[in-house]
Amino acid sequence: MATAKVIFATITGNNEDVADIIIEKLEALGVDVTKEEISQADAAELKNFDINIIVPYTYDEGALPEEGLDFYDDLQDVDLSGKIYGCAGSGDTFYEDDYCRAVTDFSNALKKAGATQGAKDVFVNLAPEADDVKHLDAFAEQIVAAQANA
Repeated sequence: MATAKVIFATITGNNEDVADIIIEKLEALGVDVTKEEISQADAAELKNFDINIIVPYTYDEGALPEEGLDFYDDLQDVDLSGKIYGCAGSGDTFYEDDYCRAVTDFSNALKKAGATQGAKDVFVNLAPEADDVKHLDAFAEQIVAAQANA
């Protein structure tokens, strides 16, 4: 059975909702999932999971979540070769060019750590709605398929 770590950061609750949608689909696909809030997460532990998913919020004008800065920095020192990753998150289109920037930043950091992207990043405007759930389910399916083919 594949294992996955889903790490989230949230202020409004939207990103925990995004994480829970992903977790529900992963579990339905037979994946053993561990959920953790980003301030409690240890980047070195990502090596212990087949799949790693980060669900960060973007603060203000493109900033990473304050409580996730140490985790983000620690990712620079971890070798995640052979691991599959995905990033998704809620943002606000009001911020235009900075919309969901933290999702892209974490995606790039995981790629630099040697992990393989299992699905395109998913951006959710504010709270997840029915169409977002479909995109997040497809995201989870693609990641599980990528892990099975790794």
